[in-house]
Amino acid sequence: MPLGLASASPRRLDLLRRCGIEPSWVVGPDVDETAQRGELPRAYAVRVARAKAAAGAAQALAAGAFVLAADTVVACGRRILPKALDEPTAAACLELLSGRRHRVMTAVVVATPERRLVERLVETVVRFKRLSTAERDTYLASGEWHGKAGGYAIQGRAEAFVPAIQGSYSNVVGLPLCETLGLLEGLGWKRT
Repeated sequence: MPLGLASASPRRLDLLRRCGIEPSWVVGPDVDETAQRGELPRAYAVRVARAKAAAGAAQALAAGAFVLAADTVVACGRRILPKALDEPTAAACLELLSGRRHRVMTAVVVATPERRLVERLVETVVRFKRLSTAERDTYLASGEWHGKAGGYAIQGRAEAFVPAIQGSYSNVVGLPLCETLGLLEGLGWKRT
């Protein structure tokens, strides 16, 4: 059955491919990802993922396809950490996360060919070790943080900062695979 991916994230595409799933098409929907005033992390993730699914659904409905969309949020308490687009933002994120636990939430939304939107929120708790100035500066110099929510990529060098996680590792990368595949299959999508 056709499956479209409404996401510009290369990590989500890579995760699907690791499971042997090649989307029929991939589109990076034009969605405003600005958090609304007072919006909590869970509500934000679900709202943005729903908007991505709705934006991608127009193309898929003509093809009778399912559309998969997701949004991943790194949260420290009630605070939503930004995607780090510059070094000062990445440094601020790393300073905040150093020596603390934080949550990574991914809202997964599937648009069915019948125009239903079905969602699932997956949360993983990540514990960061206390970072030395040298560790932080070396990581910042790597540039790996660029474009990453919370200013780090667990699948890269930052994995050395994480002594423990509770929950789905692939969720922290950007797509909780077990839960996503369960949601798709529960809605009647079948691998071809």
